[in-house]
Amino acid sequence: MKKRITATVCELPSDPKPFEAAWRDLVSHVVEHRSDIVVLPEMPFAPWLAASKDFDPAAWDNAVALHDQWLRRLSEFGEATVVSSRPVTTDVKRLNEAFAWHARGGYQKAHYKYYLPDEPDFWEATWYQRDGKRFDAVKTEHGTMGFVVCTELWFNEHARAYGRQGVQMLICPRSTEASTTEKWIMGGRAAAVTSGSFCLSSNRNGADHRGHPWGGHGWIIEPDQGTVLGTTSVKRPFLTLEINLSDADRAKSRYPRYVEE
Repeated sequence: MKKRITATVCELPSDPKPFEAAWRDLVSHVVEHRSDIVVLPEMPFAPWLAASKDFDPAAWDNAVALHDQWLRRLSEFGEATVVSSRPVTTDVKRLNEAFAWHARGGYQKAHYKYYLPDEPDFWEATWYQRDGKRFDAVKTEHGTMGFVVCTELWFNEHARAYGRQGVQMLICPRSTEASTTEKWIMGGRAAAVTSGSFCLSSNRNGADHRGHPWGGHGWIIEPDQGTVLGTTSVKRPFLTLEINLSDADRAKSRYPRYVEE
């Protein structure tokens, strides 16, 4: 496994109408930059389900079907490892499942989102459930990852535990609103420092069909000092940088990561 890789984060529209064009642009960007890692927003292929306080079985089933359809298009990214989350239905539960995908290895489940808000515009505990408090490192074609899906970023004990597992990248697919952008970047910096890992995040952008303003600002943050290496914007919705995974390996031996609990 190579240590120097190219990572792409993005912001994609929540509105389905412009999504196809944005997707084509992202694929072209990834192919042009020969990206090794592509981070997509949280449950990116359907309108945001948790906007409504009232659970709608038909809307849930439609979101699951849309994600199944779009997963078949991940091969458009070539040899990149693609990471995100999606809605899934098991025998007894509805879940938000983080995953990694690669053309050779196929689909790899990472974990189920555990921390679920339940408030206006984010009625997540109404729409899906928990299924085990597991935060295990995932080995992929392009490095070892730990997943913190959106709200999970704020439970920093898992960032520290991921660091102890040797993760090199902390993956944070998000669906966060514009008014909270600075707070989320601060959380990403803290998670990077706590884990000694690169923190990579992508988010929805623009206004959805309700006019709800999503925050965009995907980011890449380095593992030692928590320096923000770059963010996306409306004018530059895709960001690709070369990162050296050895930086994350070395950061584990530096303060505050080495301090015993």
